[in-house]
Amino acid sequence: MKRGVIWIALTCILVTSMVLASCSSAKTTTTSSSTTTAATTQSTAISTTTTTTTASATTTVTTTTAGTGHWWDSLGTPQYGGTLTFRISTNIVEFDPLIVTGMGINVAYMERLISDDWTIDPAIFDYKIGFRPADYVKGYLAESFETPDTSTYIIHLRQNIYWQNIAPANGRQFVASDVVYHFNRYLGLGGGFTAPIPTANINLFKSLASVTATDKYTVVFKWKVASLESMLENMGSMSPSTSFENPEAVTQWGNLNDWHHAIGTGPFLLSDFVDSSSATVVRNPNYWGYDERYPQNKLPYINSIKVLIIPSNATALAAMRTGKIDGINGISFQDSQSMLKTNPEIIQIKTPGSAPTIDPRVDTKPFTDVRVRQAMQMAFDLPTIAKSFYMGSADPYPSSLTSRAMKGWGYPYEEWPQDLKDQYAYNVAGAKQLLADAGYPSGFKTNIVFDNSGDLDLLQIEQASFAAIGITMDIRLMDPPAWVAFVNANQQDQISQRSSPSLGFAFEPLIQVQHFMTGFKNSSMATGFADFDKFYPAALAATSIPQVKQVLKDANDVVAREHFCVSLCQIYTYSLSQPWLIGYNGQNHSLYGGSNGPLLLCYYGARFWINQDLKKSLGH
Repeated sequence: MKRGVIWIALTCILVTSMVLASCSSAKTTTTSSSTTTAATTQSTAISTTTTTTTASATTTVTTTTAGTGHWWDSLGTPQYGGTLTFRISTNIVEFDPLIVTGMGINVAYMERLISDDWTIDPAIFDYKIGFRPADYVKGYLAESFETPDTSTYIIHLRQNIYWQNIAPANGRQFVASDVVYHFNRYLGLGGGFTAPIPTANINLFKSLASVTATDKYTVVFKWKVASLESMLENMGSMSPSTSFENPEAVTQWGNLNDWHHAIGTGPFLLSDFVDSSSATVVRNPNYWGYDERYPQNKLPYINSIKVLIIPSNATALAAMRTGKIDGINGISFQDSQSMLKTNPEIIQIKTPGSAPTIDPRVDTKPFTDVRVRQAMQMAFDLPTIAKSFYMGSADPYPSSLTSRAMKGWGYPYEEWPQDLKDQYAYNVAGAKQLLADAGYPSGFKTNIVFDNSGDLDLLQIEQASFAAIGITMDIRLMDPPAWVAFVNANQQDQISQRSSPSLGFAFEPLIQVQHFMTGFKNSSMATGFADFDKFYPAALAATSIPQVKQVLKDANDVVAREHFCVSLCQIYTYSLSQPWLIGYNGQNHSLYGGSNGPLLLCYYGARFWINQDLKKSLGH
């Protein structure tokens, strides 16, 4: 409430200053801004031998000494032992990877074929976004993989992988027939399975034709549609349906909905689950994996992981302050600054967030005229909003289809030609002239249907910014469920807006290039754009990654020039980490990654480690 009162007053000052600046110059100079956060350097004490106790065994493990000449030397020598505790906000309901109904914990003990590369320097690629480019993924259960043509993907499995030593799997070897079983069950491709499981992400592998084991460790995937990019995106996708269940367990119990039937190949064993409260996994003493940074070090380092179900952000932040949880993400700038004041020792990691958009219904006048849409964009001084409203915790540049965080992909603002940048420069006089040229010399009246879970203070700035160029915008607030039903039925007659943006995406390119196609359902319009329809088939037909990148860049150029949506500032969020949690850098899907849970918890949970000496020295 306090922020709302302040911003109602500040909106008037902000917009007035924008107008005055516009009167003195038709164009404004974009200035960069910065915000100070706690240092992210992690230092650790060196330990060479540690005894760690698991639920079923006591194991003495010797770690490799640091000093390898690699970027990770600064993190210190990994230590064994301790418990990693983190928070999720919704109850755990998923234990079977193909019965996807919400938050899952099977991602702590069931593994994937492909995953991230633990050896990549975060300065090169930091894994903070959902999309994983092919250059930055590697085999996990797969030893290697190849694409001999654009409809064939071949996996060569590691030969040292074993199911956890729990009946009915009883520690047997993980082999190619296990992979075939999973995809047959998933998609109804054979082996007694004739139909896809409806709760699984069927759209992900909808063009997969067959999965065949050619020997004990080789699996061949064949696609109906020849497309290199489609294969790469499918195989590398972050989906709960790409983790592997044990066939004997499914045969015995029908499905794995009961948490007592948890079996995987992963580094942890599910030892306890309390509905609406917590889940606990403990170290698998027979795990097959070793640390890629220190190849002699057997994984996992951590003895156990405790996942606390804490719906309230305030409660979770209080737990962070008192050292009861080790990491949390999706934190606002305001909460991060509050944490910095009370707990300066907590590491703050800036992560790219969403870019709010204002979505006019482009099949309805006056928004059918691109000059009107461009004028609406020019009503906003994004650098000033980023600096004054978001206090430097937002990107001051506009977004097109692809987020600037997807480095090397899309068409980021800094690469735009000047004529395109001018269309996004704050310019009240220019916006008024565009409206006049479009037949609206006195502006016009409109309305916006707004999801009231969004930023109401930002909405006040939007209303005032439009008023400055002659657009009077009435506001209609709706609860999120009502908003979704209303807009999905195309009942909005002018403009709609919610916290989920229509620009600045950081997910798979093939999904991005469908967003404005004819018939694609989204909040900004009832119909798509025929001129945009060419990009999806072009991306499918591409035979190399550079070709896909060019298609995506061309699609971004069309989106930017057509002004399908009004682009606002991309907002940063913050991941917080206790100084004793080593290896965490805000990696997406590590401690949390969306409504289905931390999909790479197996991978990262095995590789993160706790500096127990530092934790003890800080009083925890």
